[in-house]
Amino acid sequence: MLKNFSINKLSPEDKVSVVDIFNYYIENSFAAYPENKVGYEFYDMILNIIKGYPGVALKSDCGEVIGFGFLHPHNPMPAFRETAEISYFIRKDYTGKGLGILMLDYLIAEAKKINLKCILASISSLNQNSIKFHLKNGFYECGKFVNVGRKNNTDFDVVWMQRFI
Repeated sequence: MLKNFSINKLSPEDKVSVVDIFNYYIENSFAAYPENKVGYEFYDMILNIIKGYPGVALKSDCGEVIGFGFLHPHNPMPAFRETAEISYFIRKDYTGKGLGILMLDYLIAEAKKINLKCILASISSLNQNSIKFHLKNGFYECGKFVNVGRKNNTDFDVVWMQRFI
């Protein structure tokens, strides 16, 4: 695990790094759903949907963004105000070092501060590493939509996972 890193609120300076990390997963996996790379304006959309929710950049000891994560409303209706969805991505060369757990723990601590009670994760069935990660970290599978996704001519299910906090 990295010895020196920081978790900071997402800022405008993180835009290029965050989108570049996301685009890596678009092009090389089923972790990100789009089929084609997104432009840097995508970052502004992220900041817009997470208003009032935590969004973080994980930075190395030299200040380089090596991951990002955020919570956003599951549903805008007030009845769902205690439930959020989580998304996070770590640069490929930094995965498997325990940083995902640290970012998850940080986001959960921040979620408690805004009175969230439940966190949901929407995961491609072809992203087995993410499913295993969530199972190891207090989530359980609560549903599955079969063959609802298609990326690069490959159909996939969407697995919904849930954790109460």
